[in-house]
Amino acid sequence: MIKQAFVHLLGIMLLVGSLFTTGCTGQDANEKKVEGISTVEGENNADIIRNPVTASEQVVDTSELARLVFAEEVFDFGEVDAGAVVNHTFTFTNAGKVPLVISDVRSTCGCTVAEWPKMPISPGQQGAIPVRFDTKNKAGVQGKPITITANTYPAKIVIYLNGKVYGEAKSGQ
Repeated sequence: MIKQAFVHLLGIMLLVGSLFTTGCTGQDANEKKVEGISTVEGENNADIIRNPVTASEQVVDTSELARLVFAEEVFDFGEVDAGAVVNHTFTFTNAGKVPLVISDVRSTCGCTVAEWPKMPISPGQQGAIPVRFDTKNKAGVQGKPITITANTYPAKIVIYLNGKVYGEAKSGQ
């Protein structure tokens, strides 16, 4: 009887011990695993981004980059009636030491369209970004961010076109 109780107790201890050891992996049950991004030998994933400055622990010297300096970063067009077209030209200077190359200029919707110089802007030279905002089907306070992507630090710079549109917005606003 004692031998049978001992075997029974030993079996329970083994069962509890095995449950304990398989249930304790050192990780929280809700913890998610993150897999690493595969890389090509000798290349850094940050090189994929078309920005000469990458995330690192080292301090990066940005003095050798192009630098956009705008005469104004925000233009307030005031108050206009719905249906009016607002035109404004943002002027800038390349205050950097290398030619400025603007690769893209975008807004958040099709009502705001911008053009930009396609040729490099030499250091010290000026350039312009004409912007056209069509207020058709717009009403109320409007704030249109315009994002410029260039060989600068940071790679994306945002300028703004703001104002108020009076009148009723039609469907599709």
